Amino acid sequence: MAQRTIVVGDIHGCYDELMDLLDKVKLDEDDRVLAVGDLIVKGEKNREVLDLFMTDERFSSVIGNHDLAIRRRWSGEKIKLKSSQKKTRKELKPNKERYASYLNSLPFMIDLGTHLIVHAGVRPGVALEEQSVDDLTELRTLGPDRTSRKGTPWYDLYRGEKTVFFGHWPAREPRIAPKAIGLDTGCVYGRRLTAYIIETGEIVSVAARRVYAPPKH
Repeated sequence: MAQRTIVVGDIHGCYDELMDLLDKVKLDEDDRVLAVGDLIVKGEKNREVLDLFMTDERFSSVIGNHDLAIRRRWSGEKIKLKSSQKKTRKELKPNKERYASYLNSLPFMIDLGTHLIVHAGVRPGVALEEQSVDDLTELRTLGPDRTSRKGTPWYDLYRGEKTVFFGHWPAREPRIAPKAIGLDTGCVYGRRLTAYIIETGEIVSVAARRVYAPPKH
């Protein structure tokens, strides 16, 4: 089997569903698994997810906004954590140094040449090297509030050279735009965990085993 590049949507500590998804795609030893961030928070098996990504060289990820919040707090920044982030921080505390080191290593983007992986979005008309951390980890729409769900989605106007894989903004189906693909299908909210296989253009998903967090929208 030729090497495949498997891009996975927001995992949020849903380790069991990740295993279901990898079984479904028949993960091979030559494959690569790339995640769009938010590996942790809200789900129940955050340690298991991090341990997998830390110990299996086939796995890598960009950093998501929830991952970043815990990283910043552990780095000494006085930011206010959400209750779900506090709960995850407590879960990870016994191995804080190990997990902090890994979170510190996660990039804001992974450039695959023809494709780019970020957590939230890329602002149209701004060079990749000039994208802000806030946009890369929180962007949804192009109005005054980047986090708003109301307004023009960034991917509707983005026409960069690279096709962007992103998460952060859950939807019942993958968000398919001319030059972007959103893979957060709300697994932690009881919906689905979704992956895209670059070489074949195949979208694969598995159902959540249960609802881990109440959906906001």
